[in-house]
Amino acid sequence: MKKADTGLLKNCFSPSAVFQTIQDDKGVITIIEEKIAEFIDFVGKETVGAADEQIVIETVKIDGPMAMLWAPYKFYYKGKFSHCGVNSFQLIRLNTGWKIQYIIDSRRKDGICSYLCLTLYFLFTLGLLK
Repeated sequence: MKKADTGLLKNCFSPSAVFQTIQDDKGVITIIEEKIAEFIDFVGKETVGAADEQIVIETVKIDGPMAMLWAPYKFYYKGKFSHCGVNSFQLIRLNTGWKIQYIIDSRRKDGICSYLCLTLYFLFTLGLLK
C-alpha cells in the first residue's frame, strides 16, 4: 500500500476475493463489504508513502493450500495516525502462488492499538474481566 503500486496489489488477491470491515458505531456493529477494485483504485491514486499500513504478523496457520494470518496494524495517512485494528486474512494457494481470498478488519480510532490492549479491552467489554 505504501508504494501505491496497483499492479503488485492486484496480484495479492484471488479473482473472487472478499474484503470486509467491522464497523462499531457507538456499540452498533455492522459489517461493510468493500470492493477490491475500489480499494486498489484508492491506493493507486495516492502518492508514494501517503497510505502507510504498518502490519505485524502475529499468527500464521497453514493446512495444505489454505492459510490464515492474524495481523494487528496501525494505519497512517499522509504521516498522521488514522486508525488501528487487526486484519484477519484467509489465503489460498493457487497455481500462481498464495493469494488473499478473504480479509476482514477491525478499525479503532481511540489509540488502543496493541494486541494485548485490544484483547483486554474486548474481555472487559464482554464482561469476562472486571
